[in-house]
Amino acid sequence: MAQMERDAEREERITMEIVVDAYGPEEQAMGWYYYLQDTMQFPFTAVCISKRRISPVKEEATVEVVGMAPEEECEQEMFVEIAWDDDTLAVPLIQLEAPEADAETQQAIADWHYWVNQGYEFG
Repeated sequence: MAQMERDAEREERITMEIVVDAYGPEEQAMGWYYYLQDTMQFPFTAVCISKRRISPVKEEATVEVVGMAPEEECEQEMFVEIAWDDDTLAVPLIQLEAPEADAETQQAIADWHYWVNQGYEFG
């Protein structure tokens, strides 16, 4: 993905709030996991903005995000659970935007998108 322009405010939030005191990839992943879980207000409606081979959600599809996927699913990237055919399905958060969600949820999603688009990785 193309690298975004550096955002000093977002960098500060990520460094000082999300991955603060994280000394390895597992701790960084859990920092992100708990930040997203605590910040996003579930459920919310989201729109798929990109196709992923690991996800059946198509671009421009609208989904209901009902929570974070289990921790063990989020060790490499962040996944959220969506309502899917009378069940739930974990999909990558990077696929989604939530233009009608509250400001905190939108900011948390944008923070994750920024992290990924900057090319940052756990580790």
